[in-house]
Amino acid sequence: QVKPVESGGGLVQPGGSLRLSCTASESIVSFNAIDWYRQAPGKQRDWVAIITSAGGTNYADSVKGRFTISRDNAQNTVYLQMNSLKPEDTAVYYCRFRSRLYTSWGQGTQVTVSS
Repeated sequence: QVKPVESGGGLVQPGGSLRLSCTASESIVSFNAIDWYRQAPGKQRDWVAIITSAGGTNYADSVKGRFTISRDNAQNTVYLQMNSLKPEDTAVYYCRFRSRLYTSWGQGTQVTVSS
């Protein structure tokens, strides 16, 4: 199985931006879809965004208009551009690969939005 490796998290002030990366050790073109999820302390893991193999995208209502998911197949990487960040966006962000044969999760990257 190929596991995602997330990076790019950190501490940012409200209204700021971060770009998360989700990288694979081999080509991502075989995955049917790649999702971003997030989990705040004491809460369930929530779906954030998806990008399909065809390039289609969708977003949770809570991030629509602020977050953008994209992919660079040559770099085997999916990005999550996060703008206008709010304290309620604070969470560990996880990437998930979905293929016909398996689903795999990364270890997550912490995003903290605080002044």
